Amino acid sequence: MERVMMQDIQFVAGVGEARAKLLGKELGIRTVGDLLNHFPFRYIDRTRIYPIAEITEAAGLAYVQLRARIAGIAYAGEGRKKRFTAYAQDETGRVELVWFQGIKWIEKRIEVGREYLIFGRPSFYRGELQLAHPEIETMEQALSRKAESGMQGIYPSTEKISSSLGTKGFYRIIQNAWALVSRGRIADPLPESMRQAYGLIGLHEAYYNVHFPQSAELLRQAQYRLKFDELLGVQLGVQSRRTERLEKQNGFLFPKVGDAFNTFYNEKLPFPLTGAQKRVIKEIRQDTVTGYQMNRLLQGDVGSGKTLVALISMLLAVDNGFQACLMAPTEILARQHFATITKMLADIPVRVAILTGSSKAKERREALAGIASGEVDILIGTHALIEDKVQFQNLGFVVIDEQHRFGVEQRARLWTKNRRPPHILVMTATPIPRTLAMTLYGDLDVSVIDELPPGRRPIQTFHYTDSARLRLWGFLKKQIALGRQVYIVYPLIKESEAMDYKDLTDGYEAVSRDFPLPQYVTEICHGKMKPADKEASMARFKSGEAHILVATSVIEVGVDVPNATVMVIESAERFGLSQLHQLRGRVGRGGEQSYCILMSGEKLSKESRARLEAMCETTDGFRLAELDLKLRGAGDLNGTMQSGMAFDLKIANPTRDVQVLTLTREAAMQVLERDPHLTQAENRGLATLMERYSAREKIDFSRIS
Repeated sequence: MERVMMQDIQFVAGVGEARAKLLGKELGIRTVGDLLNHFPFRYIDRTRIYPIAEITEAAGLAYVQLRARIAGIAYAGEGRKKRFTAYAQDETGRVELVWFQGIKWIEKRIEVGREYLIFGRPSFYRGELQLAHPEIETMEQALSRKAESGMQGIYPSTEKISSSLGTKGFYRIIQNAWALVSRGRIADPLPESMRQAYGLIGLHEAYYNVHFPQSAELLRQAQYRLKFDELLGVQLGVQSRRTERLEKQNGFLFPKVGDAFNTFYNEKLPFPLTGAQKRVIKEIRQDTVTGYQMNRLLQGDVGSGKTLVALISMLLAVDNGFQACLMAPTEILARQHFATITKMLADIPVRVAILTGSSKAKERREALAGIASGEVDILIGTHALIEDKVQFQNLGFVVIDEQHRFGVEQRARLWTKNRRPPHILVMTATPIPRTLAMTLYGDLDVSVIDELPPGRRPIQTFHYTDSARLRLWGFLKKQIALGRQVYIVYPLIKESEAMDYKDLTDGYEAVSRDFPLPQYVTEICHGKMKPADKEASMARFKSGEAHILVATSVIEVGVDVPNATVMVIESAERFGLSQLHQLRGRVGRGGEQSYCILMSGEKLSKESRARLEAMCETTDGFRLAELDLKLRGAGDLNGTMQSGMAFDLKIANPTRDVQVLTLTREAAMQVLERDPHLTQAENRGLATLMERYSAREKIDFSRIS
């Protein structure tokens, strides 16, 4: 049977060499197995025949099947614009059947006065019902044909596949492929005990009923079984790697709570810790005394105190003779962390250094020498930390701030900075879909700071279109009159022919015109400015000398101005949820009510509208990440792709199928507890299933959150 599943698709009746190449190029279908794993995304009841009068625009039908007699034909246009129309009618009404291609083929098969079974997608032109390129067959042919199922699957396709095969042609190829497979039995990878425990039908029966459902209930069971297999394959790989990691007990031990930690905790805390911060510190402390290597995500909104938790955790490493590092995505944020941490550690004998891409020669030389000798305890920096020249004496704890701004490979490079992997703490205000998916799959420990410091007010978020521009300007002037400051963020620095979005250059001119000197002072900040100019601009805004900062998303992280109460994001549909949430977090850092205004054009895609609506409805980073996961996919958990559905899942969806995901996690953990390497005879199929969905990389990126 395995030989049949691996058979080249060109030998399936109705395919041939040319169509096999097309199916391979367009859909990645090259074998019979590939074809049977190409599942329908919806089903049409081919037993139902609609009267023409019931097919209305208001009915919203995706596909219809009708029985009608051809009353006449007509031609229009010439050459490539030639069109062939057949007028069909039943007792209730009339429909136009239109072909723009294959006219010579269809006109030989249309006979005026004859009755046909017609299937296609309805559309309406000037109120008249039309079916473009419908499938047709005479009633004699239809009545003589024995269908596998009354429910016909509609399969994911492309324009080229549709024009070559059509819905009916693709379905016929599926039937022909199944005819080859049905002569034997498809090998079932699940042990009988597991199928019984979870109420699963056999794999052969599942394949048959997903392509040719014999009832709605059997279709449900078939889809459930196939989803279970996919998610179980993923879970076996994830849980197996987690077990390997924990079995090795190769994490550095931090048994001592020493002078640096105690002095800072008891004497230097800038404000009392919230209950959530204390809980997270306890969780990290427990990780570092188990002997296992920590891999933990710390999620908390902007301003919730993640950095303070990270510093306290790094002091645990220092007290136990290890070095720590903190990697930030921008120069501004890295230097802000350096200034904040240096100030908080004043009079405590812990040496802190900084290393960025623009570090001067002396600063770079001292930082590199200090970490190599062990003289530097904590190194703070940007991407410069992952350079080959950066060699630690004994790196034991790594903090990655705003982790969504780093690629997976960049984050992974820090794992190579010691002979054994250090403990990893990644921090984010909005988990990217890839990380959230890892959380769902159970390979990442999660800590959440779900309390804001006392006195913080929730930020109010609103979405307006360009027609509300005058209202917006009036609101900003009122806020400035109250002594507040305003950010206005643009997606582009200059106008682009490729993208129709607001740009900073024109925006700055407009703001300067409507907010003139000397009453209003406007500064500008973007990534292409010289560092000194950018720092001077930011300094004037931080000091309150400037009322408005017109910027790009360079201010997404690392800017802390408590007096700024309004964040205006122009062309907000251009930004992803993570960026929008981060930008919103630049305000609300003081005690005054703050606002985030999302500006967009009138016309929005469904996905863009969903993002902006979600921003207005919640400030919860995890809820926003869940929506991002639904919109963008989970990412490649074993590799480096950050969007698109993980592991090439064909039928399961981790956000919609959470119940199945939970059950497969349970099943995987139980079987691996009894048979960690899946060597027992009854589990050999599970080993194959795990291998299919858990291809390993040279670097095991699934360990890098």
